[in-house]
Amino acid sequence: MAKFLHRVGRFCFRRRRLVVLLWLGVLAACVFGAVAAPAAPPDALSIPGTESQQTFDLLSERFPGAKSDGAQARLVFVAPGGQQITAEPAETAVEKVLAGVAGGAQVKNVLDPFRTGAVSKDGSTAYATVNYDATSDDLTAASKAALTDAAGAGRAAGITVEVGGSALHSKPEMGGLTEVIGLAAAAVVLMVTFGAVAAAGLPLLTALIGLGVGVAAIIAIGMSTTTTTLALMLGLAVGIDYALFIVSRYRSERIEGYSAEQAAGRAVGTAGSAVVFAGLTVIIALAGLSVVGIPVLTDMGLAAAGTVAVAVAIALTLLPALLGFVQTRVMPRSFRRDPAGAEAQVRTADNAESITATSGGKPGVGTRWAAFVVRRPVAVLLSGLIGLGVLALPVTSLELGIPGDESQPSSTTQRRAYDALADSFGPGFNGPLTVVVDGKDAGDPKTAAEQAGRILTATRGVVSASPPVFNKAGDTAMITVVPATGPATSETKDLVHTVRGEAHDLKAATGATMLVTGTTAVNIDMSQRMTDALLPYLAVVVGLAILLLMVVFRSIVVPIKAALGFLLSVGAAFGVIVAVFQWGWLAGLLGVHQSGPVVSMMPIFLIGVVFGLAMDYEVFLVTRMREAFTHGHSADDAIAAGFRHSGRVVVAAAAIMMAVFAGFIGGGEPMIKMVGLGLASAVFFDAFIVRMTLVPAVLALFGAKAWWLPTWLQKVLPDVGIEGESLDRPEPGRELESVRV
Repeated sequence: MAKFLHRVGRFCFRRRRLVVLLWLGVLAACVFGAVAAPAAPPDALSIPGTESQQTFDLLSERFPGAKSDGAQARLVFVAPGGQQITAEPAETAVEKVLAGVAGGAQVKNVLDPFRTGAVSKDGSTAYATVNYDATSDDLTAASKAALTDAAGAGRAAGITVEVGGSALHSKPEMGGLTEVIGLAAAAVVLMVTFGAVAAAGLPLLTALIGLGVGVAAIIAIGMSTTTTTLALMLGLAVGIDYALFIVSRYRSERIEGYSAEQAAGRAVGTAGSAVVFAGLTVIIALAGLSVVGIPVLTDMGLAAAGTVAVAVAIALTLLPALLGFVQTRVMPRSFRRDPAGAEAQVRTADNAESITATSGGKPGVGTRWAAFVVRRPVAVLLSGLIGLGVLALPVTSLELGIPGDESQPSSTTQRRAYDALADSFGPGFNGPLTVVVDGKDAGDPKTAAEQAGRILTATRGVVSASPPVFNKAGDTAMITVVPATGPATSETKDLVHTVRGEAHDLKAATGATMLVTGTTAVNIDMSQRMTDALLPYLAVVVGLAILLLMVVFRSIVVPIKAALGFLLSVGAAFGVIVAVFQWGWLAGLLGVHQSGPVVSMMPIFLIGVVFGLAMDYEVFLVTRMREAFTHGHSADDAIAAGFRHSGRVVVAAAAIMMAVFAGFIGGGEPMIKMVGLGLASAVFFDAFIVRMTLVPAVLALFGAKAWWLPTWLQKVLPDVGIEGESLDRPEPGRELESVRV
C-alpha cells in the first residue's frame, strides 16, 4: 500500500492543476445536484419491531385521516391568584386566544377546554389542545408566530398563558456559530503547531472542500438535512486531522532533505497509509450504527461514513496537489532561510534524542514525557487506570430516556406550561399513554374495550383512563391513560411494562389485543432498543477494528490495548455525563436547568464518534513507533520516536476537537450541551490520558513483545507496509531541491 500511495502522491503533486480542477468539478457537480434535488421528506422517527411502532402503524390503518405525526400545541391558561378560570372575564380572554389561533392556515382543529372538560378540579387552570396538519418541522414561522401572539394577547387580558407541546419545538442546531468558533480555534492551534500560514491553512481548506462535497452529495441523493448533523461534525474533525498528519509528515521529509515531490510522495505513502486505516476505523464505527435498527440513526451513520471517505480521498489526492503550489511556504521560517542548516539540525537532533541519551541537543517535550513514562511504566499505568476508573463509577447509575419540556430552562414558556399542568393535573398528565384495543378478532369489540378500561383503571399507578373512542368500523378503540408519575420516571416505565403484561389476560379473556404507544412509550421503547443494541454494536465495531489494527501494526498487544483504552476513555466520559446531567453536579455552572435521564441515543452516538477519533490518535501515534521499531530502533527508543514525530500532531488534533466540541456546551438545548460535554471530555481522556500516557506505559512494559505476531498469523494477514519500509530511500549525500516559492 505504501508504494501505491507513494505513486499517487507524486502523481497528484506533478499533475496538481488537473487534480485541483477535478475536485472543483466534483464539488460543483455535488452542489448543483443538491440545489436541483427536490426537498427531502421530513424524518419520521420509527423504531421497527417495537410495540409502540406497531401501534402507530395500526392507528394509521384503522383511523385513516388521523395524522398521528402532526404538531400539537397545548395552551395552558391560569387564572389570577384566588380566581377561577371559568369566571366570565377569564373565560372571555380564553375564547379570544382560541379564536386568534383557530384561523391559522395549518391548524386542523382547536379543542375548547370548557367544552371538553379540560379544567382542573380547583378551577384555576385549563388547557386547550391545538392540532396541526403539519409536523413540527414543517410548521411555518407564521403559524408559530400566531400561536405566540395569541398567548401574548391573553396575558395582556390579565390571565397567565403558556404554550407547551411539540408546535414550538425546533430541531437542535449543531452548525452556524459553533462551526465558525471551531474553525477559528482550529486556525489558532494550527498556527501554533506549524508556525506558517500556508501550513495552517491547507488542513482548513481541504477539510472545508471535503465537507462541501460530502454534505452536498448527501442532499443531492435525497437524504434529509437531519442526516447531515453527524456528517458536519465528523467531516470537519477528521478532515483537519488527516490533512494535519500528512502536512506534518511532508515537513519532516523536506527537513530530512527530500525534494518537494519526493516529500509529498513519501508523506502520502507513510502518513497517507495511516490515514487510510484511521479512516477505515471511523467508517466501521459509523456504518456499525445500522446494528441498532433505527432508520434515522442508520442514515446518519452512513451519511457521516461517506463524508469521512471523502475526507480520506481528499487527503490522499487534493492535499499533495495543493502542496505542489506551496512547496516551501508550508515550511518553518528557519527552513525557508537555510534549508541545509535545517537538515543538519534535525539529523543532529535525531542522533541526540535517543531515550537513553546523556548528551546532545535538548530533547523536546514529547521525548521528555516518553522518557518519564518509560522509566515508571507501572506507576503511570496504575495512576491512569485508577483515575479513569473513578471517573467512570457514575456509569453504574446510568438511566436512559428522552428529556422533554421538563428539562427546558424555567424562563421558557414550554417549561412553565409543563409545570402548570403538573401542578394542577398531576405529574403524569404531561406524559399520557395511548392504549389501543384491537378487537378485530374479538367476539364483542365493545365489551373487550370496556373490560380493558376497567383493567387500566384498576392498575396501580394509573390516575385515570378515558372512555374508549372507536373507529368507524367499530373494531378498534383508543383509551388515554394518565399515569400518576412523570414521563421520565422509572415508575412510569414500570407502569408501561405492567400494562403490556396485562394485555395477555385481556387476550385470553376476550380475544382482543391491547397495545401501548404515545410519546412516553416511544421513549421507553427507544431507550430499551439502544440498551439492547449497545453490546452487539461494541462487539461488531471493536472486533472489526482489532482485526484491522492487527493488519496495520502486525501485533496482538497493540490492537487489544487500543480497544481497551477506548473503553476506559468512553467510560470516563459517560461518568462525567451522568454526574452532570443526571446527578446535577456542576449543572448550574454549565447552564443545565433540570437533572434527568441521559438522552437515549447518547451512548451509541458517543461511542461511534469517539471510537473513530480514538483510533485516529492511536494510528497516528503508534505508526511512527512501529516505523522506528522496524527500522532498527529498540522498543524504548521507538516509543520516543513516536512521541518526537507524532506527539505534537496528536496534541494539536485533540486540542482542535476539544475546542470544537466544547463550543456545543454553550448551546441552549440540553441535548446539544450533553453532546458537547461528552465529546470534549472523551477526546481529552482518550488523547491525553489513554494515548499519550497509558499507551507508552503498556508498550514499555511489554518491550519488543508488544510487536510480536504469531507466525501463522503473519502468513494469514496481509502485509500493508504502513511503516513505509518498502519505499526506496535515496543514497546519503543526495542533493536538496532548489528552494522554490
